[in-house]
Amino acid sequence: MNAPWKANAAGSRDPFNAFVCDDQTLDTIRGVCDEMGWSQEQANKGGLRNATQSLSVSASPQILMVDLSESGDPINDINSLAEVCEPGTVVIALGQVNDVRLYRDLLMSGLQDYLLKPINPDAIRDAISQAQATLNAPKNDDGKGDRPHISIGVVGARGGVGVSTIAASLAWSLSNRIEHTTGLLDLDVHFGTAAMALDLEPGRGLTDAIDNPSRIDGLFIERAMIKANDKLSILSAEAPMTDPVMSDGSAFYQLQEELRAAFENTVIDLPRNMLISYPHLIHDINVLVVTTEFTLAAARDTIRLLAWAKTNAPHCKVMLVANQVQGSTAEISRKDFETTVEAKIDLVIPADPKATSQAAKLGKPVVEASKNAKVSNAISSLADKILSAAEDEVEDGDDGDDSGKKSKKSKGGLKSLLARKSK
Repeated sequence: MNAPWKANAAGSRDPFNAFVCDDQTLDTIRGVCDEMGWSQEQANKGGLRNATQSLSVSASPQILMVDLSESGDPINDINSLAEVCEPGTVVIALGQVNDVRLYRDLLMSGLQDYLLKPINPDAIRDAISQAQATLNAPKNDDGKGDRPHISIGVVGARGGVGVSTIAASLAWSLSNRIEHTTGLLDLDVHFGTAAMALDLEPGRGLTDAIDNPSRIDGLFIERAMIKANDKLSILSAEAPMTDPVMSDGSAFYQLQEELRAAFENTVIDLPRNMLISYPHLIHDINVLVVTTEFTLAAARDTIRLLAWAKTNAPHCKVMLVANQVQGSTAEISRKDFETTVEAKIDLVIPADPKATSQAAKLGKPVVEASKNAKVSNAISSLADKILSAAEDEVEDGDDGDDSGKKSKKSKGGLKSLLARKSK
């Protein structure tokens, strides 16, 4: 449902079907069908179960209206309906239960809208008009041409360096400012904050994917991901601490494949421990943003991460970002840090507790909540740098040139810096 719509397929399908439980609603919908020039037979008696049975043996319409009034478990019944609906069908539900949580759960399941009964003709007309607008709107692959998908991983050298803040703001910037369709995947299954940063409920999509990798396909992605705006969708979780992640990693690989097909960009919030357990996560990533801070511990772990990336993903463009930098109060200087890790800092993001606190209170990414703040400008600059670097990598291709390899290790390194600090 609501999966990428194909115009050539839609032309052979009915424009509208409805399955409702009561005569009053049936008469109202049939009246609207007359106005639209559709046959009254497009509206049928029988609710969600009848819709599922009928569509299991016939083509799905472009717009489907179903009545949940007789459903004892609407969410599971909608999931059953999704199994028989063809991609591209826009589904509108009707019901008698006025409950915000149910409304949110239904939208997360892939529905276009939920209308409360009794329903009047104007509400039906508006819902159909919005569904038609969805069908006629440019789809994910419209206008992209030959633009390659760009997959971006964000990982922290240490805990607390702001990886999730950067990942959420980066995804928002790509989707809202640059207007690329973007998927944000938060792989911190138990403590992820991507949904919280955007004031959304995380849903069950990620945990369902881990438990049932065979279910992951384009339709699953469409239903499981939560829309933050027209071009940004997220997949995250808040799994109970009593439920360990039991996976061979196939679910994560399949998720990356489907996100690659569904979006122009993917931003992945990568906990460090996930790289240890599932090193293949980085194989399809184009740009890896290593987020660090100017401390000795971060310098040590940055060295380890850079070496790990060079071994496990030599194709990947690595960008080193220093976050929450407080100028002269840093534990070590930028120059000493770069000498120690034998790499240049690509971008420095200044500390701005006021802007980040305001963003948290508003439930918005910092680049949206404080658009003119220095931290927001830095993250927007990071988005531009990532796209430029990724496009350069694609253009250069795999030409076997080793000229860009790192030079031999310079004298000193972390040990000499530690020695200097102890004096």
